[in-house]
Amino acid sequence: MTIAPDSARQGPSHAYRAMRDFVQSVEDTLPGKFEITKEGLVHDMMSPVRQHELTALHLRKRLEKVMPEEIVAHTGEPDVEDEPETILRHPDVMVIAWADMEGDGSFDPRTLIAAIEIVSRSNPENDWVSKLRDYPLIGIPVYAIFDPRTGTGAVFTDIHPTPDGPRYATRKDFVYGEDVTIADWTISTEGLPLYS
Repeated sequence: MTIAPDSARQGPSHAYRAMRDFVQSVEDTLPGKFEITKEGLVHDMMSPVRQHELTALHLRKRLEKVMPEEIVAHTGEPDVEDEPETILRHPDVMVIAWADMEGDGSFDPRTLIAAIEIVSRSNPENDWVSKLRDYPLIGIPVYAIFDPRTGTGAVFTDIHPTPDGPRYATRKDFVYGEDVTIADWTISTEGLPLYS
């Protein structure tokens, strides 16, 4: 569900700060996950199901087996934030250099090597539509989507300018069971769980 505040008329900076303050004030008290997009707040009310979390764990472990030690597949906090673009997101898996995780506050999205999302059963458009628009806009060079609803996915790369803003130029689709390349690393998708 996306909610755009009435304060949006007062300018993007004011509206964004209001949404950011709201997200911080409710993040430990309301169920689900809040993110900020160009359209406003996105609230995924469902807690991730086991297949979603298990997929994130498989991907993290498989990537970390093939990546150099100074690169991690991070599945925790904090968010990635681009305040000038008024976007606050929380990828399921963030491929990032260990050194870029140091410091305080949200991660700079331009330090991510890749963002990986496992499609939510309750809100698939968030991953397939709005994040596909937001991630190139905030400079994330590789975006991989794994969809446990269908056992398929896609990897998006090569950000380029378009009349509607930056977009990914290259899309490589895959089905579970095939190897998939995310940035410089290839992993198997064999045995990833599906939603029942």
